[in-house]
Order: sequence, then structure tokens, then C-alpha cells
Amino acid sequence: MTNATDPFSASIIPFEVPEQVRALAEKGVSQARENYAKFKDAAETHNSAIEAFFANASKGAGAYSSKVMEFTKANTTASLDFAQELFGVKSPSEAMELWAGFARKQFEAFTAQAKELGELGQKVATETVEPIKESATKLFKPAA
Repeated sequence: MTNATDPFSASIIPFEVPEQVRALAEKGVSQARENYAKFKDAAETHNSAIEAFFANASKGAGAYSSKVMEFTKANTTASLDFAQELFGVKSPSEAMELWAGFARKQFEAFTAQAKELGELGQKVATETVEPIKESATKLFKPAA
């Protein structure tokens, strides 16, 4: 039993999509594809920026650790040399003079080392965040 008002009836003429609606839908699909491609490119760029960030951080941490070890070795050597010289003193005044000279040299060395480590730390930090900064600049750059 078929009813003429039944929307599922085979006697109803199939619905045709008007050309304007079809063009609008095609434009929407095209824009969605373009946006997806842009998003995919941005994600890939961002991933490589994250990889560069960690590579720079690792390299910088290695350089910083090497410098700390270099300073530790130099300071330990200086302390051992001081101790050896201290064994050869003949009077308390000579010991005080030796100690004062050692203290002055070590203070100067520590000051120079702290400055060098500070500069190295700043350089490492700058180099580490540079890929993220570049990626963000590209990502948020207004379209021309």
C-alpha cells in the first residue's frame, strides 16, 4: 500500500541539489582541504622546531657540563698545588702570604668562571629557544 505523500515512495521525483548549493558545498570542501594542508604544514614545522629545541638543549647542556668539569679540574689542580706549596713553607708569615695569594687568585678565577658560565648559559638559552621563536613567527605571521 503506497501513499502518494509517503516520502519513501518510489513514485516521488528524486530531489535535485540546486547548482548554487552544489557550488557552495564544493567551495567549502576546497577550503577545508586548503585549511587541512596549512594545518598539516604548520604541525610538521612545529614538530621539527620541537626536535631542534631538544637537540639544542642537549648540545647546550653538554657544553655547559664540559665547561663546569673544566673549571672543576682547574680549581682542584690549583688547590692541590697550593697544598703542595704549603708543605714547603718555613714560617707562619710565609704561609699567610702564600694563602693570601692563593685566595686572591682563586677569587679572580671564580669570578671569571662565573662570568663565563653566565655567558654560556645565556647563549645556550638563546640558541635553544630560537627554533621555537622562528616557528611561532612563521605560524602567526599574517597572511599576505
